[in-house]
Amino acid sequence: MIPLVVGVTSHRDIAAGEVDAIRTRVREFFALLQAAFPQLPIVLLSSLAEGGDQLVAREALACGARLMAPLPLPPDLYLDDFDDAAVRETFHALCGEAEVVLLPRLMDKPRHAIDAPGEARDRQYATAGVYIASHCHILLALWDGNDAAGLGGTAQIVDYHLTGTPPGLIARHAHARHVLGGGNESLLYHVVCSRTDGGTAPGLRPLDTGWRTGDVPALQGRMPDDFRDMFARMGEFNAECASHAARIGAAPRERHGSPCEATARIEDVFHAADWLALHFRQRVLLALRLTFTVAALMGIAFTFYAHLPSNNALIYLFLVLFATGGATALIAHRRGWHRKYLDYRALAEGLRIQSYWRRAGIVTGADHEFAHENFLQKQNLELGWIRNVMRAASLYPSTHPVEPDETSLREVIAEWVGESGKSGQLHYYEQKTVERTRLHRITTAVGRVSLWGGIAISVFLALFATRLHEGAKVTLVTVMAVLSIVAAVREAYAYRKADRELIRQYHFMQRIFATARAALDRTTDPARQRAILHALGEAALTEHAEWTLMQRERHVEHSKL
Repeated sequence: MIPLVVGVTSHRDIAAGEVDAIRTRVREFFALLQAAFPQLPIVLLSSLAEGGDQLVAREALACGARLMAPLPLPPDLYLDDFDDAAVRETFHALCGEAEVVLLPRLMDKPRHAIDAPGEARDRQYATAGVYIASHCHILLALWDGNDAAGLGGTAQIVDYHLTGTPPGLIARHAHARHVLGGGNESLLYHVVCSRTDGGTAPGLRPLDTGWRTGDVPALQGRMPDDFRDMFARMGEFNAECASHAARIGAAPRERHGSPCEATARIEDVFHAADWLALHFRQRVLLALRLTFTVAALMGIAFTFYAHLPSNNALIYLFLVLFATGGATALIAHRRGWHRKYLDYRALAEGLRIQSYWRRAGIVTGADHEFAHENFLQKQNLELGWIRNVMRAASLYPSTHPVEPDETSLREVIAEWVGESGKSGQLHYYEQKTVERTRLHRITTAVGRVSLWGGIAISVFLALFATRLHEGAKVTLVTVMAVLSIVAAVREAYAYRKADRELIRQYHFMQRIFATARAALDRTTDPARQRAILHALGEAALTEHAEWTLMQRERHVEHSKL
């Protein structure tokens, strides 16, 4: 199940007189999340530092949460920062119940560079804090509200989480704004606390609590509705996975050469999302076909009613058909078939690329950037839950780091890009382009037959109007109307399915995969090949995002009948 990931950042020196009250507020915070989102198991990210980190970790375990510990230093060096024997004992106990996260490019620093206080050691703490803020859905801050006093402190991590501004010594990797841009996905729960050597920031009182976002920095008593909806969508995804677990488990998986252990979790979630996307696509197509068939029959029934007076009962058939179409559209809307199909398709495609990038060893350049940061950057909150699922799925590889070799890179190229006419996404988009083009030609042919059939009947009526008896005229006019109805409904059905747009999309995807294949064939340099795959993934994600936004407006609507 996809978890709700809570990160924690806290002062080490919380005022002793506030500890018990803070513990109560933390317990209430977890109880609130469990009550509001029962379908989302909670995962806590904590570096298990002295003070608030350990306090929150104990409360999370007490409420049944899973604990993951991204440590800023190797455990033996980290213990040097704990002077109190009880704190050391608590650290050992918590490590025994936690999954220790091995941060990429963090744990391999030379010991002589980090075994004493200094810039390198401070950077380790800052990197761990940024990791927590980057991977969590909600950041829980036990914070006095004052500005930062040192590198990687609580104030800097809060600022990074809300604004994206990294701690001083960490240079943020530049990203192009993604097509799903707009909105702020950073949510903070602030528990105001005092430190042993000072008070809280002006305007804040010790033990106050509330929600904060990058857009609304003031404390709010209630979680913003956009985030509540986002987490509800994540819970809905878990519920769908559980409801169809047997069928998802029995469905054949895409064949991979030798997927690494680090991508196993991503591929499990991909398989579920892909199956659900296909499942709801079938329901959407069923609803569309039924709705447009009913629309055609409505038009034909009304035409016969209008031109053949002896068939007065057809008006009742018209109303029954209208009610049937309305019921179909209402069921599809209430159950969210169209939305789920698009969301799960977008999620599956993102996870596909995420998995291939992981296996190929594609990483970004800055210490604090990780693979999931490249997906659906800064998208609006309506689709933000997709990014949250990817963020949660990326946690597992962090606990099982691997160093992909050239064999994995070659396998990714063969499976993902493939060869023209044989395999991979290149062959897939070639096939889809041909299929969609054929269907579009059928739609065009139906329209032309109806058009020229109507014109022929019109010419015939004009030439022989005085010679035809009334019954023949009515029959011909009725045939004209039926042809027009069939053509219009077939065209509307093609529009609702976005056939023209899909043909253009498949042509584009075929072109970029063919270009990538040619570029990959021209080089044997692994670094260059990874750069090509990175650019290919970015282009594919952008195209999928545009397709998702376009299709969201083309759901089954009763009013169109």
